[in-house]
Amino acid sequence: MNVEGKVFVITGGARGLGLAIAQAITSKGGVCALVDLDQAAVDAAASACGTKSKGYACNITQETKVEALFEQVLTDFGRVDGLVNNAGLLRDGMLIKFKDGEVQGKMSLSQWQSVIDVNLTGTFLCGREGAIAMAKAGNGGVIINISSIAKAGNIGQSNYAATKAGVAALVTTWAGELKRFGIRAAGIAPGVICTDMTDSMRPEALERIEKAIPAGRLGERNELANTAMFIIENDYINGRLIELDGGLRF
Repeated sequence: MNVEGKVFVITGGARGLGLAIAQAITSKGGVCALVDLDQAAVDAAASACGTKSKGYACNITQETKVEALFEQVLTDFGRVDGLVNNAGLLRDGMLIKFKDGEVQGKMSLSQWQSVIDVNLTGTFLCGREGAIAMAKAGNGGVIINISSIAKAGNIGQSNYAATKAGVAALVTTWAGELKRFGIRAAGIAPGVICTDMTDSMRPEALERIEKAIPAGRLGERNELANTAMFIIENDYINGRLIELDGGLRF
């Protein structure tokens, strides 16, 4: 796909990886509908992506809000050519904490459900409505799900790992279901990428992580954005997940 003049919806687009992907798209002449919870933040992000891009405040866990979002994007731009399901939430915790024969704690249902709602249900809702918008526009398109190497399981992340395995499975499922509309589906499973979260970590914690990565460093935002562009621009990438982890395994 040549991105020039194409319209892409990016969830979690106000900052970090979502904004990096949006800037990569707009640098090649694409237009982005940036989606996040805070209107002011997403408006600022849209401004950083050129005059044609636009910000939308939306809670992607709410079905009617997501339906309205994609209808509005179609109204504003007349087409949708791509979707990047990037929005995500972390609420880490051990399944149980047990000491001296007594339960000291456990992952709460709210910890579990909040991550499921954003990472998995939000991806499902946006994927469904994005596919409808692309089918209506009739120009084909591409959906990219941002998974994680945690999809294989990671201690303290029952909720997160389950969702990232789920969005990875949706890549294969959607590639098969949406092929008749000319819509591709692919995904990226990042390892540890430099973000605001890693910027706030203790230096010694970052050093331990870097030593565990065979590449010897964290990934950069532009490297993930470049991987997204590779998927978008290569029409033969379909139904597959690219692992961008520097060789790291949990």
